[in-house]
Amino acid sequence: MNEYELRGELRDGGGKGAARRLRREGMIPGVLYGAGKGTVSITLNANDVQKRLQNEAFYSHIIDVKVGGEDTQAVLKALQRDPASDRVIHMDLLRVSSRQEITMHVPLHFLGEDSCPGKKAGGVINHLLVDLEISCLPKDLPEYIEVDMSELDIGDSIHLSQLVMPEGVTLLAIAQDLEYDQPVVSAQHSQKFDEEEDALLAEGEEPEEGAEGAEGADGETPADSPEDGDES
Repeated sequence: MNEYELRGELRDGGGKGAARRLRREGMIPGVLYGAGKGTVSITLNANDVQKRLQNEAFYSHIIDVKVGGEDTQAVLKALQRDPASDRVIHMDLLRVSSRQEITMHVPLHFLGEDSCPGKKAGGVINHLLVDLEISCLPKDLPEYIEVDMSELDIGDSIHLSQLVMPEGVTLLAIAQDLEYDQPVVSAQHSQKFDEEEDALLAEGEEPEEGAEGAEGADGETPADSPEDGDES
């Protein structure tokens, strides 16, 4: 198998008992849905899935899903993990059509951080966003969006509107209203950063951290997608 391929089997029956049995057997329950077709319940090999997930690009890449003798192109839309062990317990895969745009979250790659003027001057770099929600045709889906920090100095920030989007890719946050043109990364004097952090702690708030994930809102939800650990 290549690094963007998953092989699975069709599954019958649902419920927590069946899902637990599959996991004991080294399998992960999941669903394949979208593109105007019905939702299909599938099982995937847990070891194969874990290997694929070690590659960041897998989260925002077209995946070849081979199930029941059919080859389907899909993207990873949602993962459920066990809160105690962090192991994957369910996957949602969205079929894609070459003629239909998809909505995905793709990671940001920050370039030139170590050599930017703000870092050299001893400033603190604040990553305010870690990914972006974009819309595009499957053929235009980027693995990541670059943020060029080479000119970032203390007191500067880079906003969404300053990012260069690949051809065919729409940044949804500001597609209709520049009012939501929020900063992506900024550079501050270290003293100012410490003062702001102390103020938050004094108010009983924790400094905000970026969350990692692999979900995107596409307006299409699998009919039997589980919630709170329930599988179908």
